[in-house]
Amino acid sequence: MPTFQYEAIDAATGKEVRDVVEATTEAEAQATIRSMGYMVTKLKAQRAKAAPKAGSHKPGRTFAIGGVKSKDLTLFTRQLSILQDAGLPILRSLRILAEMQKPGRLKNSLLDVCDEIEGGATLSEALSKSPKAFDRLYCNMIRAGEAGGALEVILRRLSEFMERSQSLKRKVKGAMVYPIVVVSVAVGILTFIMMKIVPQFKKIFDDFGSTLPPMTQLLIDISNWVVNYWYLIPAIPFGINLVIKAIKLVPYGRFGWDLFILKAPIFGQLVEKNILSRSTRTLGTLLSSGVPILEALNITRETSNNMMFERLFSKVSESIRDGDAIAKPLKEHSAPPLNAVAMLFWTVFVPVIGALLYMTRYKKRVVDDLVVNMVDVGEESGELDTMLYKVADTYDEEVAVLTESLTSLMEPLLIIFLGGAVGFIVIALFMPLIKLIQDLS
Repeated sequence: MPTFQYEAIDAATGKEVRDVVEATTEAEAQATIRSMGYMVTKLKAQRAKAAPKAGSHKPGRTFAIGGVKSKDLTLFTRQLSILQDAGLPILRSLRILAEMQKPGRLKNSLLDVCDEIEGGATLSEALSKSPKAFDRLYCNMIRAGEAGGALEVILRRLSEFMERSQSLKRKVKGAMVYPIVVVSVAVGILTFIMMKIVPQFKKIFDDFGSTLPPMTQLLIDISNWVVNYWYLIPAIPFGINLVIKAIKLVPYGRFGWDLFILKAPIFGQLVEKNILSRSTRTLGTLLSSGVPILEALNITRETSNNMMFERLFSKVSESIRDGDAIAKPLKEHSAPPLNAVAMLFWTVFVPVIGALLYMTRYKKRVVDDLVVNMVDVGEESGELDTMLYKVADTYDEEVAVLTESLTSLMEPLLIIFLGGAVGFIVIALFMPLIKLIQDLS
């Protein structure tokens, strides 16, 4: 039996209704809808979908693994915003952008979205059916734009938000590339010296049979260990990573690791400011787009990727349900609790004084008075989203400055480390040679 999709107004409540009904003719479908107490505003016969043959797949789709790169999604959002500003219908815009995409997850998802919209779904409903490409934040902002009749404005705001986040992520990653590459190359060179060069000197020293200085003996012991257990050099960091992942499987353990990351020496400030910047910008973008405050807080909590901030936003949501404002619970619940796992990580990664350092630092709030006061002013003036944007801009600048400072600091530290390692090897190898020359002379 044919299926008809309809849009109607409920005569009793005045609400808009969208649904499907089965009927042999259009007139029969209208009669059935009216009998349910609805006033028909739009009626369309759905096309029957042909059953796919065995082994066949939807046209245009390719096999794809994983999700969508944030860079590709950001570019797509910007392009969709431009096409909507130009006045193109949403379906045509999506078709154009789908054809432009390379084969992969995003192209498959866009083709699925086009099919859903052709079937009568709204853009937000269609996007929500492709969660691997479009997350909850993305879908909720689109839904808010549809409800407010300002989809092109929301798309532009969403693209700006994603571009800012992408730029900040690039800065942080770029700052980490240099020390990682230098340390990796240094470890490789030092391993080669310990496995190939030092054993040759050891043979020379053994032939002369003289007593070696303590520094030289230490170098030879290190070389013997590297020769016998070289496989532990990549295995140790891999094993540490596995242990951390195992601990994070337990919520209490993950909470402790996240607290350790926030309070870690040097890099802790960078992580904390980065999360604050991203969270305040996310919350501000959602609120300015018309998303309800509780829904916006839940989405921000899910995108924070840190259990301390997840706990904080959950407490703020509970307080808002009880009738409080945001600023007060934001200040009250921003101090982390004592966590034994966090103390353990401090003890392991900062020997001797790690536990003492943790006890002196763990009570420090993750949200400082600047954020609390600006949120308070935003609530009083009715411009909370604007204040959140200003907080995010402030922390973006701080993250950029801190990243540059850490990069500048890492360069001399790495030079000192490499110089010290090479100097130790040279001195340790030449001290017995000088002694041998003196004895022979």
